[in-house]
Amino acid sequence: MKHVYTVAQVNTYIKNMFTQDFMLNRIYVKGEVSNCKYHSSGHIYFSLKDESGSMACVMFAGDRKGLAFPMKDGQRVIVLGRVSVYERSGSYQLYAREIIKDGVGQLYEAYEKLKMELEEMGMFAPEYKQPIPYYAKKVGVVTAPTGAAVQDIRNIALRRNPYVQLILYPAQVQGEGAADSIVRGIETLDALGLDVLIVGRGGGSIEDLWAFNEEKVARAIFDCNTPVISAVGHETDTTIADYVADLRAPTPSAAAELAVADIRELLERMRGYQQQFENIFRHRMEEYYRRLAELKSRVQRVSPETQLLEKRMRLAELSNGLEQAMQNKLSDRKHSLNLYIERLHGLSPLLKLQQGYSYTEGPNGKAVTGIDEVTEGERLRIHVTDGVYTAVVEGREKIKKRI
Repeated sequence: MKHVYTVAQVNTYIKNMFTQDFMLNRIYVKGEVSNCKYHSSGHIYFSLKDESGSMACVMFAGDRKGLAFPMKDGQRVIVLGRVSVYERSGSYQLYAREIIKDGVGQLYEAYEKLKMELEEMGMFAPEYKQPIPYYAKKVGVVTAPTGAAVQDIRNIALRRNPYVQLILYPAQVQGEGAADSIVRGIETLDALGLDVLIVGRGGGSIEDLWAFNEEKVARAIFDCNTPVISAVGHETDTTIADYVADLRAPTPSAAAELAVADIRELLERMRGYQQQFENIFRHRMEEYYRRLAELKSRVQRVSPETQLLEKRMRLAELSNGLEQAMQNKLSDRKHSLNLYIERLHGLSPLLKLQQGYSYTEGPNGKAVTGIDEVTEGERLRIHVTDGVYTAVVEGREKIKKRI
C-alpha cells in the first residue's frame, strides 16, 4: 500500500493522458444526437450514440459559431472536437468545436483537404493580401443578379456614397457550372481596372456555398490584380474564398460597408479639418500680425527719421534748459549787481557832498586827507555839491584824535 492515490490525482493523470494524445485533441466523431439540451448559459449538452455505445458531448457558448443549424434528437451529425476528462465526475466527454450534418461529411473532408493544400502553397499568407482602398470610386460585384445579397450591397452603397459606381457581373453562384461562372466574373471585372471587387452571395448550406470552395475560384481570387472582398453566406459560414481573399466580410452588407466609404463621415471629417485649418490659420495670422507690429515698432525706433526727431526733441529740451539756466544766472547776477550798486551808492562821494561834505584837492590834483599834505600859501580846490571853489591855506591846526 505504498502507492495510494486520491480520486482527483487519478482523474488528473487520466486527463493529462488524453491531453497528450494528438489524435484525441482533434477528432471527428459521427453518430446520432440524443438527450440534446440547450442550457440558459448558452452551452449545448447532448450525447452521440450508435449501435454499440454512447458518448457525452458538450458545445460551449463560445464555440456556437461552429454550429450552423438547430440541433435536435435523432439527427445524424459529425462532430469535430477534442476528447478530455471532466475531473469532477471522472467521466470523459467530447468537447465540440464544429458540428455538421452527416450528409455533408464527404464535402467537409474535401473542404479540409483543399484548405490544407492551399495553405501549404502560401495562398492564405498575409504578405499576398492587397490593401482595400479607402475611397473606392468603382466597385465590381460578382454575385447573382437577383436575391438579397445584391440588393443589400446596392442599398448600403447608395446610402453611404451615391457617387460610387457599382458594376455587377450576374454570376451563377449555386449548382453545376457556378464555379466557372464566378471565375469568369472575377476575370471580366478585373480587366476593367476597378478599385475593388466584392465576390459573394447570401447564406445557405455547405452544398449551396460549395462553388466558393472550388480550387478554380480560389486561384482566380488569388491571381486577381484588383483587391477582393469575399462575402459568402452568414457570419458563421467560412469558405475557401474567404481565406484567399484580401479581406473577408461576414455578410454581403458588411462587404458593402468595407468597400464604400461613408461620404457623410468623410464630409464631417473634412469640415473638422477645415475648421481646424481655419483655427490654425487664424492663430498663425494673429501671431504674424503681432510680430509684424513688433518689427514695425522696432524699425520705427531705429529709423533715421525717428532718431532725428528724438535728437531734435532732446536739443530743444537742452536749449530750453540752457536758456532757463542763463535766465536764472542773469537774474542772480542782476540781483548781485543791484546789491553792489546799492553798496557803491552808499560810498559815493557825490552822495557825501549832497549831505554837506566837501572834497579837497591839492595842487597836484590828489585828494587832501591830512594837514601834513598841505603847506601855508598853497592853493587848494574844494569840491561841493554844486561846484568847485579855490582857497589858499593861511594856517594849519592839528586836532588830536579822541579815543
